[in-house]
Amino acid sequence: MMPLAPGGAAHAAPGPSAAPRAAADIALRVNGETHRVAVEARVTLLDALRERLRLTGTKKGCDRGECGACTVLVDGRRVKSCLTLAVMQEDREITTVEGVARGERLHPVQEAFVARDAFQCGFCTPGQIMSAVACVEEGHTGSRDEIREWMSGNLCRCGCYPNIVDAVRDAAREVRR
Repeated sequence: MMPLAPGGAAHAAPGPSAAPRAAADIALRVNGETHRVAVEARVTLLDALRERLRLTGTKKGCDRGECGACTVLVDGRRVKSCLTLAVMQEDREITTVEGVARGERLHPVQEAFVARDAFQCGFCTPGQIMSAVACVEEGHTGSRDEIREWMSGNLCRCGCYPNIVDAVRDAAREVRR
């Protein structure tokens, strides 16, 4: 029940303020470089990467953590950047799809995706590649079923799953050499 003012009129609760929210000045270490950015506390890592740092390889798919298009590595672990706040990533090493190549040489996962034609529209590819890099580094490539299980958080609407699995297996063999 709303409190009554003198004379019986109800007081409405104050509405949302139109004033801008305070920004936090943070340092994000992305692909080996430190970037200073000012972000509101509610800004996701995905939006900070794409809009503040102009690293547009990471894709905004569902914006709910369901499709995996926004997958990046944080301290070597897979993270759905649409569900992660940028302010929580200070002092961590963030790797995006732009950072997995070694200079001009593609990462073995990237090479395998090209060789196996593991993409059609390419929208999911950055997230698939980042998840595949982690899958290989974690050693979850013992069988096709294991790869499918560990890559299950990344959706491909084109249905390139068999080629993706083959690419992950190829990359794992290349990395083990």
